[in-house]
Amino acid sequence: MGRKLKNSLPLERSYRTFRMKLMFTKGPIFYAEYNIRLFLYLLFHKADILVANDLDTLLANYLASLFRKRKLVYDSHEYFTGVPEIINRPFVKASWESIEKWIFPKLKVIYTVNESIAKLYKDQYGKEIKVIRNVSNKLELKTKKTREELGLPRDKKIIILQGAGINIDRGAEEALLAMQYIDNAIFLIIGSGDVIDTLKEMVTELNIKDKVLILGRLPYSEMMHYTQIADLGLTLDKDTNINYRYSLPNKVFDYIQAGIPVLASNLVEVANVVKSYHVGEIVESHEPFVIAKKIIEMLNDGQNAVWEENLKAAAEELCWENESLKLKEIYLGL
Repeated sequence: MGRKLKNSLPLERSYRTFRMKLMFTKGPIFYAEYNIRLFLYLLFHKADILVANDLDTLLANYLASLFRKRKLVYDSHEYFTGVPEIINRPFVKASWESIEKWIFPKLKVIYTVNESIAKLYKDQYGKEIKVIRNVSNKLELKTKKTREELGLPRDKKIIILQGAGINIDRGAEEALLAMQYIDNAIFLIIGSGDVIDTLKEMVTELNIKDKVLILGRLPYSEMMHYTQIADLGLTLDKDTNINYRYSLPNKVFDYIQAGIPVLASNLVEVANVVKSYHVGEIVESHEPFVIAKKIIEMLNDGQNAVWEENLKAAAEELCWENESLKLKEIYLGL
């Protein structure tokens, strides 16, 4: 279940899906409309188990589970009440917190994306939280496209930043500014987010059109063709709020599956993966010149052979084929 927007890509899954077209697309009225319609849908459609993805779907799922006496699972993708979109909006934050405080203690099955967020919830509510990381499937592209087929030069290094949430405080602006100091490289940005338009304006203002290529959202398999031929993957979220501090973006695992080293900001969960598996480097500052210096070092310091072996080993371990076994255990135990 989900919603469909004007720019939503086609959804091709191996199971049945349904997406609602809503009258409202943002703000309190949107969330009210979505939860009311979701509740009504769940009320009259067959289900044995209801799964709420994040706090913004929990109310409808919880009420439907009560009315229908169905089992409820809470899949928390992030520390929702700490997201930057609501952190400085007291009334909105208080509204979501009241819903969470009402329902969360009553939940019996909860899992989230990493140990740090699980600990936050455990400390707050005293409940055991399972961890299911959002790791990628093993990359099995039937054909690997060449740079020429993707319209990219052969004689330049490719730096990539990808994701569906290229938003403020994700380090995209600083990475773009860093390109002023980097030669013989293309910065490839694939995805969507609230700073995309700003990034496009910056490219023009800085006169670096020959160094930056911004693509929109792409189907996953198409995006991974680009990722696979890149030389370096960036994940530069800032420690500006508790949600980002403990985030573990799935692009980290996409980079690992694609076999490219990772340059990451020093956030707890991301740094732990990069350091534990020795698949890249950590940059301690978001100053554009510091980022540029680290990128240049990584592109030219000759560690590619070492990273290549480490990335292969990490890809075998950090894959959905392994992680999904833990998820199956949860549902088999219901």
